[in-house]
Amino acid sequence: MATDIHPTAIVESGAVLDDDVTIGAYAYIGPKVEFGAGTIVRHHATVEGKTILGCDNEIFPYASIGGQSQDMKAKGGTPGLKIGNNNIFREYVTVHCHSEDGEYTVLGSHNYCLAYSHIGHECIIGNHFILGHNSTLGGHMIVEDYVNVGGHSALVPKCHLGQCAYIGGYSKVAQDIPPFMIADGRSATIKAVNKIGMERHGFSKEDISLAKQVYKILYREGLNRSQALERLREHEEADSPIVQAIIVFAESSERGFA
Repeated sequence: MATDIHPTAIVESGAVLDDDVTIGAYAYIGPKVEFGAGTIVRHHATVEGKTILGCDNEIFPYASIGGQSQDMKAKGGTPGLKIGNNNIFREYVTVHCHSEDGEYTVLGSHNYCLAYSHIGHECIIGNHFILGHNSTLGGHMIVEDYVNVGGHSALVPKCHLGQCAYIGGYSKVAQDIPPFMIADGRSATIKAVNKIGMERHGFSKEDISLAKQVYKILYREGLNRSQALERLREHEEADSPIVQAIIVFAESSERGFA
């Protein structure tokens, strides 16, 4: 299908639009933007900066994608934003470019950012991520696949969210959240294993049972972090993907666990 651009939309010279792109009324597309096929930008939305989108993304009214980093250390140049395929950005969502020239904030595919949510500069986001209404990711965050953040939550810069983690609504997250865990509260603490999330994403009963064993070792046996990790390394299923995911995550943690 041919690209459909509303007469009132502004598409700056230099923007690259693939086939079957739809640009709604009064939308603005900057000169360094690249769109993959099937992308829809609804009325009054903005896509600017050096923003590269894959295919079949949808940007709702008043969203601002590719805005300048809010990092006060940013020094200009041409930092950017790379976005995969099949992402949805609802009303008033903001996603910012990297702070350093030539570098990119990165989002994967099949992510869903609900209204008024924000993704800050230099974040690296995986796939199948849900960011709830009014929730904010500070800069420099790493978010693995299948993470769900509830509405009105604030996550400080440089946190790391492990795969299939769940953050309850209205939470304040100031430390790393290990894979497969539910965190909630101000400040967020680990409450349980994300059993429902693991079931939804195809983990077996055996995987979920093993995640529960890991949870008990980390949070219910009175061990410090070094002791708990040593117990996990000695676990009879230490080589399993579940236990290895926790060990690798812990060894790379800079902020410490919630």
